[in-house]
Amino acid sequence: MNAPAPLPPTRGRLLVFDLDGTLIDSVGDLTTAVNRLRADFRLAPLPMHVVRSYVGDGVRKLVERALQGHPADLAAAVHTYRGYYAHHMHDTTALFPGVADGLRQLRVAGWQLAVISNKSADFCKELLARLGVADVFASVLGDGDTARLKPDPEPLLEVMRRAGVAPAETWMIGDHHTDLAAARRAGVRSLFVTYGLGETGAEKPDHTCATFAAIVRFFGA
Repeated sequence: MNAPAPLPPTRGRLLVFDLDGTLIDSVGDLTTAVNRLRADFRLAPLPMHVVRSYVGDGVRKLVERALQGHPADLAAAVHTYRGYYAHHMHDTTALFPGVADGLRQLRVAGWQLAVISNKSADFCKELLARLGVADVFASVLGDGDTARLKPDPEPLLEVMRRAGVAPAETWMIGDHHTDLAAARRAGVRSLFVTYGLGETGAEKPDHTCATFAAIVRFFGA
C-alpha cells in the first residue's frame, strides 16, 4: 500500500475535534473496562447503552457513575480502571466512517486540525497513532495537559494560542454538550455531530451534521 501524500503546511483557520464519539467509536472498549472494574466490586455488568450515557465528562466522572454509589476509594478505582482500559482500548475501537480520508481532505483544504478530549492525554495520542491519523493534527490535548477539562474553555483557548488563531477563525466539533459549552465560553462557533455518544443538553450548536462526510462538505473540502 502506498503511503499517504505529505500534508501541506497550514496557517489560520482551525477545526478542533472531540475524540470519543466524534472521531472514534470507542464505546465497546470503554464498556469492557467499566465492567472489568465493576466485577472487582462484585457488581453486575452494565449494558453498552448505559456506559455510553456515562461518557463525556472525564475518567473520574465515568468511574463514579459506573460504580453507582459503591463506597469505593475513587482515586484507587480510577487507577484500576485506567489499567483495564489501557489493556482493552484497542480491542474494537475504530475511526468512524470517512474520518481518515476526511481529515486529510480538510488539511489539504487549508484547515489546521486539533483534538481536545477529556480522556487521558496519553491514551488520546496512542489511539490516534494506532489508528493512523496522528500526523494530521497540530495539537492533541487531553486530561493532564491543562488544569481544567471541557466544558471549561481552557483547553480550547490553549489550542488556539498554539495555533495562533482567533476565535472567529475557529470551530469546535463534538458530540456532547461539554464540547458546545466550551466553544460558547471560548467565543468560537460549534458543530454538533448526531452520530456520537452524547446530547446537546441546553446548548445550541451553530451547525449540526449526521456524518463525517457532511462535516467535510460543510467546511469546503
